[in-house]
Amino acid sequence: MKHNLDYINIQLGKIRKNNIYRKINYVGITGPYISINSKKLINLSSNDYLGIKSPKILNSQNQSSSRLVSGNVESFKILENKLAKHKSQETSLIFPTGYMANLGVISSIIGKNDLVISDELNHVSIIEACKLSGAKVSIFRHNDMDDLSRKTKGSGKRKFIITEGVFSMDGDFSNLEIISEISQKNNSVLILDDAHGDFVVGNDGKGTGNHFGISKKIDVYISSLSKGLGSFGGYIASQKNVTELCINNSKSFIYTSALPEFFVQDANKRFDSNREIKRKKLWDNVKIFSSELKKIGYNLKSNSHIIPIIIGQEKTAMEFSSYLFKNGIYAQAIRYPTVPYNKARIRISITSRLTRKHIINIIDILEKAKRKFQIL
Repeated sequence: MKHNLDYINIQLGKIRKNNIYRKINYVGITGPYISINSKKLINLSSNDYLGIKSPKILNSQNQSSSRLVSGNVESFKILENKLAKHKSQETSLIFPTGYMANLGVISSIIGKNDLVISDELNHVSIIEACKLSGAKVSIFRHNDMDDLSRKTKGSGKRKFIITEGVFSMDGDFSNLEIISEISQKNNSVLILDDAHGDFVVGNDGKGTGNHFGISKKIDVYISSLSKGLGSFGGYIASQKNVTELCINNSKSFIYTSALPEFFVQDANKRFDSNREIKRKKLWDNVKIFSSELKKIGYNLKSNSHIIPIIIGQEKTAMEFSSYLFKNGIYAQAIRYPTVPYNKARIRISITSRLTRKHIINIIDILEKAKRKFQIL
């Protein structure tokens, strides 16, 4: 007898046929290693870039309600003040996740008659947030400043330019200096998703705005506490009226439980830790890894801690990832819809936890994999 949900099996069949089927693994993580089915591997798929040691947190109430009801504990205020100063802004506002922060602020400050100009490689949370806003959305070619300039000539009650600081799948930086100039010239609001640059680049890890010396030219920052800082949650930083509007209009802030106080305290302590030592180690590792990867013939375009090895076909990328797995390395194959069809890749995340011995071992295996799969 057929079930009303049997049509889903057809959809799953198509996903498998196209080599984009996903499943979740149950893992254990210890330092630079990840264990899957009792197999210990070097972890090259972690966004915990700095690897800050987990601080000790006193037991506190995990949950009460939304922040507007009874969940707004004092720890939020302490952390939000730090984050605002960190981004050279008036205020900040913490959301349960970075995804929810993007949805919340973009859909709150952008309206139906506005024009949004968005980089074609922006994160899906930005894409979905722009749809929610009801605004006209114009996509500019990735980091193409001429195309961005043309797109800003479009009509709209207000104009917004949205980009990422460090792009999560390509590892390249946005052309923030030029983007900020275009934004000012066209009287556009500049929104920066700095999830992968925050706490990693810039003076004291203040992010890509600081890295390019244009912190004050960013109107709205959106970022994560879950990547460079290694904690959990997301936040925005901007002038006071932006956070006030989000408190009153943002559905992803109003209609959800507050981030548990445990994570807020955790983020506070991580923020106050000696992050610079970890950051220096991270960039030493990036320099060594990138140099060695080029020596063995890989075409490297990234200049950050996110290093993609472009494979092309989805099936080949999965086989490449499987080969690494068998040889003690965990680096996921990234496929459609995260990246376009036939641009599948191995996404390598460098962290401060890697030792020189780890890097030498990884490079040796990647050299063998390059020959085996004939990667140009």
